[in-house]
Amino acid sequence: MRKRQTYTITDPSLVKESLLDWSGNYGKVVWLDDNEHCSEYHSYDGVLAVTRQTSKSMIVDSLDGLKNSMEETQDWLFGYFSYDLKNELEDLQSHNYDGLGFPTLHFFQPEKVILLQGKELTFLYLEHCAEEMENDVGELLSNKGLSEQRKGPSIPIRIKMRIHKDAYFEKANRFLEHIHRGDIYEANFCQEFYAEDSAVDPLETYKRLNAISQPPFACFMRLDEKYLLCASPERYLKKMGQTVISQPIKGTAPRSQNKAEDERLKQQLSQDEKERAENIMITDLVRNDLSKSALKGSVIVQELCNVYPYKQVHQMISTVVATVPKDKNPVELIEETFPMGSMTGAPKISAMKIIEELEETKRGLYSGAVGYFDPNGDFDFNVVIRSILYNATNKYVSYSVGSAITAKSDPEKEYQECLLKAKAMRSVLETD
Repeated sequence: MRKRQTYTITDPSLVKESLLDWSGNYGKVVWLDDNEHCSEYHSYDGVLAVTRQTSKSMIVDSLDGLKNSMEETQDWLFGYFSYDLKNELEDLQSHNYDGLGFPTLHFFQPEKVILLQGKELTFLYLEHCAEEMENDVGELLSNKGLSEQRKGPSIPIRIKMRIHKDAYFEKANRFLEHIHRGDIYEANFCQEFYAEDSAVDPLETYKRLNAISQPPFACFMRLDEKYLLCASPERYLKKMGQTVISQPIKGTAPRSQNKAEDERLKQQLSQDEKERAENIMITDLVRNDLSKSALKGSVIVQELCNVYPYKQVHQMISTVVATVPKDKNPVELIEETFPMGSMTGAPKISAMKIIEELEETKRGLYSGAVGYFDPNGDFDFNVVIRSILYNATNKYVSYSVGSAITAKSDPEKEYQECLLKAKAMRSVLETD
């Protein structure tokens, strides 16, 4: 059981900043921010879940444990599924290099959950820390909830490429050979940028990244010495009662400060035959994944290839909605649809095998999903893209980007798309 209290606030943006600073006092943190992107499937403007390093609250590190925990506790669980969970769901393996060392799956039951919606701030505290609520509210609403964490010395960031340009072209052409042979129709080819023996201030770096991009599925996550600084524009999967929603992104174009040029770029993306083909293939894959559980005839493509402007890029997004049985286990929905089609390809399993063969690094949390399960079994998870991952113990900083290879792909254009997607992460790290 949780103690619940709701307060009215006057300045949501100031409260968001205060919540984020205040979270620095905790060992496990998940902060989710919609950056004021309200949509039909919007639930919260901001969500914060925290637990002290000394807490004995529940930790879950397996799918079976997750199912059991949800049934037993019927409480909030926050955490992530890494891309390499695929190896437990299918007959797949990952042997590529991993400099980050994040576990495959990690969820925790937070001591404190704080929900922001409009001008209402709701506190949900476990009983053992309920007496702290009044003091926490006072700190946060007076904007005194600043973290005790102090910025440590930075080590200059020297970013390296795991795959250099010539090797990228060679690998992209090998993907094209597989496509021309009929092994796959599409594959998402990713590459890592990294820095060794480096240190960053995670919270400040996240703030800069979020300010540049202001995406609808931003996330700051701290799990002791492991951090995710995420500026994701993409939703993987959301469950609201019997309704399940997936919103794959395929198709990216740059923005322009010139209004007429920006509109031209948007229209060009919306009519681009290759980008539309990418999006339609993945939308069909998502539709097929959701149909595994959906009630007959309930899977609907609600929007197809709509272009949305974000601060740095235009994105082509589709929305697929389905209805599932009342008694459907929420974790099974993840098992049936993970990893998301936008980060794999079609057919999914064949694409994942080829991806593993041609990429140089284990993806880990990149192209996985972060989010929460609520006490009713509803959930919301993003796609971990446009993100910086940091292991403070190993002093290893990493970000990865990718693009979809299809029959009409030009390796040079795919390479330039990767650099466009990498721009925000590189800029915030190089100024640290």
